[in-house]
Amino acid sequence: MVESSLTEEKRRAASRRLRIVFVALVGLSGGFVALATGATPETALAAVGGGLLVGAVLLFYLVRVGREWRGTRR
Repeated sequence: MVESSLTEEKRRAASRRLRIVFVALVGLSGGFVALATGATPETALAAVGGGLLVGAVLLFYLVRVGREWRGTRR
């Protein structure tokens, strides 16, 4: 089997960046949808905040499910 060229430290850093980008993308999409529907800037900021919260919860769920899935695949 071919080994990864990434060190454990680089793999963790890349994973952390991916998680941050995922949560930010969900949060920003909430704000953009709010602006597209004619929301005020304050409402759009609230939508971004809500989207960040939803993104964090979704990420927590996906990480948990991913760990369970990897455990059954070994």
